[in-house]
Amino acid sequence: MKKRWMTVYVVLTLCLCAFPFVGMLWHQSDGSAENRELAEFPALKTEQGYNIEFLSEAGAWFEEHFAYRPALVTADALLRGRLFGVSTEDGVIQGTDGWLYYSDSLEDYLGSRVLSERSVFNLAHTLKLTQEYVEKNGRSFLFAVAPNKNSLYDEHMPYYDKVRAGQVRSMDRLLPALEKQGVHYVNLHELFGEQEEVLYHQRDSHWNNKGAALAAEAMLDALGKTHRSYETAGYTVRRDFEGDLDVMLYPEAVTPEDEIYYTEPFTYEYEGEVESNFDPEIRTVQTGAEGGLLMYRDSFGNALLPFFAQEYANARFSRGVPYYIDDMFFCDADTVVVERAERFLPDMCKNPPVFQAPSREIPLLQAQDCAGEPGDTTCTATDEGLFVKISGVIDEAYIADGTEIFLCIDGENAYEAFPVDIDAGGATSDCGYTVYIEKSRAPEEAFSAELYVDTDGGGAFARI
Repeated sequence: MKKRWMTVYVVLTLCLCAFPFVGMLWHQSDGSAENRELAEFPALKTEQGYNIEFLSEAGAWFEEHFAYRPALVTADALLRGRLFGVSTEDGVIQGTDGWLYYSDSLEDYLGSRVLSERSVFNLAHTLKLTQEYVEKNGRSFLFAVAPNKNSLYDEHMPYYDKVRAGQVRSMDRLLPALEKQGVHYVNLHELFGEQEEVLYHQRDSHWNNKGAALAAEAMLDALGKTHRSYETAGYTVRRDFEGDLDVMLYPEAVTPEDEIYYTEPFTYEYEGEVESNFDPEIRTVQTGAEGGLLMYRDSFGNALLPFFAQEYANARFSRGVPYYIDDMFFCDADTVVVERAERFLPDMCKNPPVFQAPSREIPLLQAQDCAGEPGDTTCTATDEGLFVKISGVIDEAYIADGTEIFLCIDGENAYEAFPVDIDAGGATSDCGYTVYIEKSRAPEEAFSAELYVDTDGGGAFARI
């Protein structure tokens, strides 16, 4: 009898193990439920010959395509989430009471990846230079940071993260720097913190439509733009919203949650085909409205888009990085808005916008040479389409938190550089710089470049 039960056990185990493979004869996972692209089946032979990685690549393909994968992944996630309160998806934090958070925001929440004072200056000063360029060309500029969900509503974060949470975060450092640099911005952290109502989805990383309306109105007010009011507008509530985090964690068992839908219809129209508001570039037109808008945004801008499109005669919404600010000329925009999620601030420090660097008057003959050797200072020129990009890293010995950087070409033309964070030598340096020069202004032949710094912002330039 014991041998018989052992045989039954072995047979059942083998059947269970074989089921995901045999089931592929009639069913394969296509990745649609998991909102991502799955691995493609590898080629046995390539242009270089036989693929020596075929077996390992085939194994990776099978791991993502075995039969009923989404259902099995969901079952595993539900078991661990409901019983043990842990997430099976690296990108999702399992909170309490059904709340989910995006893992990309955890380092900032814990204070383990707070921007350095130099990085804060890099970002704030770059925004100042961008605003200066936009306003010099007769346009308005506005910057806004969409708060991380756990920056506003952390009461449902796991207890083991809450006890480790840092008291100082990147936004705490950035806001005073924006004030000091004179950047025109909207403090959405403060605005949302004043609201008693929760305006983010429980199972998504973004604000709901009511939160988007609140943010959009604050931004339009800051721009002095007349707009429709949603503070007392009528709306309906429908339980039909599927959160991005929910889809990632439970692809076959998504729990719809409430979403706000305003009763007064939006009347703007899309130009061209639009699959969703997350398309890389979207253009809209609104009959009877005035003005043009160029808005650089991320996924938080999906819900913002209708509120802005409703108020501008023409609008262009772009997710492209870096930001090509000269696009404001081609889309007839009188307003440039940059919206960025809080968790992406470190990336902003590394990706300055693209436009002609501002010319500066530098007393070259009066500049003193920096003491010592240039050390780790580097300078590289690359072709970037309509621009020549000159970038590199300056030895940190010459850089203080507020040091401005300048580049002089052939001893004549001086330009102010974007201070940036740069990945170099396997680490990130906050002593980088980037200059874009239009090819029409750049020397056609080889040229010399000299770097200057103004440590205290008082005009005491030093040559590196």
